[in-house]
Formats: sequence, structure tokens, C-alpha cells
Amino acid sequence: MKEINTIKSIAITILIIFATGILSINNREINPSIITIEKGMSLNSVSNLMLENNVIVNQNIFKLKVVSRGLASKIPTGKFLIEGKISDAILIDLIFNKGPIKLKLTIPEGLQSKNLFQNINMLLNTDYDFNKYFNSTEILEEYGLNASSLEGYLFPDTYYLYHDSLPNEIIDILLTEFWKQFDENLQNRANQLGFSVHEVVTLASIIEGEAMLDSERRTISSVYHNRLKINMKLQADPTIQYIIPGPPKTLSNRDLRIKSDYNTYQNYGLPPGPINNPGIESIKAALYPEDTNFLFFVAQGDGSHAFTTNEKDHEEAKRIYKINKRMNR
Repeated sequence: MKEINTIKSIAITILIIFATGILSINNREINPSIITIEKGMSLNSVSNLMLENNVIVNQNIFKLKVVSRGLASKIPTGKFLIEGKISDAILIDLIFNKGPIKLKLTIPEGLQSKNLFQNINMLLNTDYDFNKYFNSTEILEEYGLNASSLEGYLFPDTYYLYHDSLPNEIIDILLTEFWKQFDENLQNRANQLGFSVHEVVTLASIIEGEAMLDSERRTISSVYHNRLKINMKLQADPTIQYIIPGPPKTLSNRDLRIKSDYNTYQNYGLPPGPINNPGIESIKAALYPEDTNFLFFVAQGDGSHAFTTNEKDHEEAKRIYKINKRMNR
């Protein structure tokens, strides 16, 4: 009888110790840390990594729980943020369900692709060469783009990328979003105007380069539509800025004489392609211009523009702007 009681006592003690161990595993407070699971790592390698970083207490129990869930062959890769109270169950859910950390990429409207690619490389801490994708005829054909490059089609928005996102994956995300936004209704509207998608995006990029106020986008669009209808040069400053290296500057008469297909002071019609990646509001403005007789506009220095129907009034508007500029110095 004493032997039975002794065995029971030992069994209870073992159960208490085991339960205490499980509770300690399930209630560990972890300082915020980022754990990187490399491509090709096995479950054993991952469990070693977690143990070395004090994320788990018992390597065998952790592996057993992963195996019991049928996840041993589904090890993801990437960087994982582990913090707060963590248990094996929470850790497994974080790794296999929630997945790696995502990095926030915000693309502002009107950003040129070369600057966009720099931003991506800075965000991911990489040195990807996006140029081979930028002018790839295969990618252009795959995504139905009748263009010579991806300029204009890398849609501005906020995206979330993984640390190990590849260039082709990122470009796929941006181009897919472009066609999601430039939907069938907008494509039909372009056809009604007699514009190709490429021409719409090109015009939208110029509007994006000019407009500081959302309320003026359709008015600015009307000026360019009116000029195109009467075969008048667009004379759009952003197209000159596009062909001049460096940040935007005050344009000189010499700049306006630069020989380039993008120089809308020298050439009639739209330039060969977009000069930045326009947002949806500028695309819609290009498709739905305001009904006006305006042929000119000049900046007022506060983000707004003065719109006029003839050159005489336009010159007067410029004169008034120069006077106000001098007075406000």
C-alpha cells in the first residue's frame, strides 16, 4: 500500500513539474527582437535559432507542436518580430500564419520611377537593379502596356512588402494595382475621347506635375485638351523638368530650347510617354476635363493658378504674379 502511495506521489510530482514547465513556456515575457529565418532552414535549424535567442525553453516540445500541426515542411522565410508574452502556440501562429514583418512603402503621386526604385532599395536595404525590368519588352507585353518603359504605370499607393521581396514581385504588385484602378469604365472613357491608355497616362502625368490643388486638376486638364484640339503646343513646364537632371528649378529660355521629344515647347502634341507615375485623380482629370475655353494658366505662388483664354490676359496674369512676388519678399 505504501508502495502504491509512493508511486502516486511520484506521478503527481512529475505532473506538477511538467505542468509548471508548460506554464512557464506558455507565459514567457520576451523583449522585442527580430528573428530572421533564412531560406532553406529546416525545423531543427529554426528551433535551434529560437532556443539561441531565448524565444523557446524546450526545443523538443516546440518541434513536436510544429509537427503535430503538420507544419514541419512549411517553414517560411523572412524577418519576424517577437515581443511580449509568448508561448509556443503564439510563436507558431506568428511564424506560420501571421508571417514575416511587412515594410510600409508609400509611393506619392507624381514620383518618377528612378526615385521610386531608390526608395524601395532604401526600404529593403538592397541594391536591386530595376533597370532591366523597367524597359523589359517581356514585362510590358505581359501586362498589356503599349509603352517603351514602365514610367507612368507604377501606381502610387501605400503597399506592404516583405524584407525579401524580389524586384519582379514588387513590380507585379504595382502594375496589377494600376490595372485595378484603370478599370474597364476608364478604358471605355478613353476610347470615347479617342485616346489610348498610354496617351491618357501621359497627359495625367503632366497634370500631376502641374497641379498642387485637387480642385484644379480638371481645369488644368481642360487647358491641355483645348490646346490639343487646336494643335497648339502644350508648353508644359513639367516636361522640361523631366529632361533636366536634378531637382526642379526655375526654367530659363535656354532650358525651353533643349532638343528632346519631351520638350513640349518645341514639339506639338503629347510627349512620347509619361514623365512620372500619376495618381488616380490626375488620371480621372485627364479623362474628364472641365468644360472651359482656357488656353493658358500661370502659377500664383500659393499652389493655385490663374486661368485665361488668351495670351494678352495671360501676360497680364504673369505680370501681376511677378509684382506680388516682389512685394512678398
